[in-house]
Amino acid sequence: MTLDRVFRIRAVFFIHALASGGLYPRIPQIQQMLGVDEATLGLLFLGMPLGAIMTFLFGSRLIEAFGTRPVIALCLPLLPIGTALLGAIAWPPLFFAYFIGYGLVFSLPNTALNVEADRIEAASGARIMNSCHGVWSVGYLLATLLGTLAEGIGLTPILHMGLVAVALVPATLWIVAGLDPAPPRPHAAQVMRRIALPTGAVLLLVLFTLGPSLLEGALRNWSVIYMRDSFGAPSWVDTLTLPVFLSAHALGRLNADRFVLRYGMVRVARVLVTLALCGTAMVVLAPNLWVALAGFLLIGVGVSTAYPMTTSAAAQIGDRPATLNVMSLTLSTQVILLGAPAALGWVAQHWGITSVFTVLLPVVALSVWLARFLVGRRA
Repeated sequence: MTLDRVFRIRAVFFIHALASGGLYPRIPQIQQMLGVDEATLGLLFLGMPLGAIMTFLFGSRLIEAFGTRPVIALCLPLLPIGTALLGAIAWPPLFFAYFIGYGLVFSLPNTALNVEADRIEAASGARIMNSCHGVWSVGYLLATLLGTLAEGIGLTPILHMGLVAVALVPATLWIVAGLDPAPPRPHAAQVMRRIALPTGAVLLLVLFTLGPSLLEGALRNWSVIYMRDSFGAPSWVDTLTLPVFLSAHALGRLNADRFVLRYGMVRVARVLVTLALCGTAMVVLAPNLWVALAGFLLIGVGVSTAYPMTTSAAAQIGDRPATLNVMSLTLSTQVILLGAPAALGWVAQHWGITSVFTVLLPVVALSVWLARFLVGRRA
């Protein structure tokens, strides 16, 4: 039963990534279809985090009331369909409104599957959270490669993502149908809040994950431009940054659980975030593109477990249901990171592209110190 639970929850993580990751390689085509410039496109993309924030405010009550399996069973099959329909909307106001709903459909099962993975850990005594996120990274990498291939052979975004939906929906229904939910973690809450506001213990976890999260977002958004502007490399070399990062990211997550079991979350987190700090310094000081690529590889390994570790730590606090702490963690992080792309874009425009990574060095260094709070503790 435990092995079946572990297989199925990992499969759910994989499907979640595969269902949504194909969108990002098709953004240039979607931009052309919408007929908007980069600034307007950035505003349209605010719809998804707004939808996610709505989910994090109230989603914990839905998961507590109905359970993880019904939420996953309802929302996860809708995710590849919703992703495909994004390739068919050509009116910007409708795209923005739809993207808010897409954020809801993306985020609610995301929280439910993280809570279920934590419950399986508690019920079985096995560490699976990092490996589940590793499987998610593999799915995201595969979705990205499929999207690149679809663009290369001339498939439209709606056709490419529609074919993915046709394959994924029945597979998702089969996987979720056999998912045997683990029992919830016990907690000490007497009165339940209606909104997932963070406690002091959760805020410490938010502060820890801030550095790795900002660094990961900066790499996804700016690494290709950094390579192009800093070294004048061929375009195919510029685009190597994302596969290098995602491969290292997946490798770190898939192998982290064994080290967490042996050394504990705090020690592993300190070592990994220190690697990310060293990788960032290599990018800032890189004399050539190969040193920069090595830096991006270290960043991929270094930031790989920050989110799954904080999710696990939040679920283990025990002062209230795990769903509420996980929701409040993700809500607080999303709110803080909401303005990060615009802020880093301003830095890049006024101080140069390398400064995007330079300004993050002290934030990542602070996360090394804050790793001490990666333990289940009550506020």
